Amino acid sequence: MRHRILVNGGALAVTIGFAFTSLTSVSLAGQSQPSATAAPTAPKPTTVPRNTWTPARTPWGHPDLRGIWDFQSVIPLERPAEFAGRDVLADQEAAEFERRALERINADRRDGGAEADLARAYNEVWYGRKPVSNKRTSLVIDPQDGRVPPLTAEGQRIAAQTRNRRGDQGTVGWTDELDSYTRCISRVMPRLPQNYNSGTQVFQTPDYVVLQYEQFDRRVIPLDGRPHIDRKIRQWNGDSRGHWEGNTLVVDTTNFSDKQEFRGIPQGNLHLIERFTRVDAKTLNYEATIDDPTIWTRRWTFLLPWQKDDGYQMFEYACHEGNYGMEGILSGGRVEEQAAEAATNVRKQ
Repeated sequence: MRHRILVNGGALAVTIGFAFTSLTSVSLAGQSQPSATAAPTAPKPTTVPRNTWTPARTPWGHPDLRGIWDFQSVIPLERPAEFAGRDVLADQEAAEFERRALERINADRRDGGAEADLARAYNEVWYGRKPVSNKRTSLVIDPQDGRVPPLTAEGQRIAAQTRNRRGDQGTVGWTDELDSYTRCISRVMPRLPQNYNSGTQVFQTPDYVVLQYEQFDRRVIPLDGRPHIDRKIRQWNGDSRGHWEGNTLVVDTTNFSDKQEFRGIPQGNLHLIERFTRVDAKTLNYEATIDDPTIWTRRWTFLLPWQKDDGYQMFEYACHEGNYGMEGILSGGRVEEQAAEAATNVRKQ
């Protein structure tokens, strides 16, 4: 019987977010938005084999995506140097890679001293470790080298500005220093892997697809061809419009808010194109294309397999109940400020 997280999601969310960030080094924000009536779609990456499996259909004829899906993964966003030039691993290599990854993130490890033990947060009983099978060497599939493209000069400026604003001198205030995830408000799109509360339930009608994420958010995606809302209206998870291309649901999303950050940078003008394709009875390929010439030297795509899990139980993500992590961060910031002020006063005497 798998264990699921029921309490103190905020503190744990911070821990996992930092753990995954240590495997990658990407940043994102802003581009000018496409026309409200346009719905550009991502090119199909040449590294993904063409799928010939025929999915079941809903009563109204759309490919059936309904059910609960899990998207845990131990595959890094970017391809490690040791696998340069290799898209996929042999079965035995992939199994060994997963074993080592699970060992590395095991929260019951006691090496590294008290600080490392604290950073691991809870023990393994709170994690439902069940990574979706994936033999790829990186989630990034385009570019084909499995690496996130370099930042443009403007992207580097924005990244540096964000780092400088946050700094390393403690926490100044909850609006400046703590992102929406840490504050238990919303989680940024696109969704990268998480190792707990990673269920997503898909609902369908002839005119809508709804994604109910176990962590925080619900996305209602119309399929009727309506244009995007006015670009002045910004939303936590953007404004999504969907349509079908064969057996693939394509979702075009704009109107993100700068109050959200993707990979540590305000995502205000992010243009996101997602593709949802069932490739067999238990697997759905989720492809997300980041299209932002202001920040990246080229667009890029990652592919994250989702696994259907009929036995998965979705829980309320009561993140702010018992969120002592944020309280501790803010309290610690105040203590550091008082100590700095006291030291300044001593020097003036």
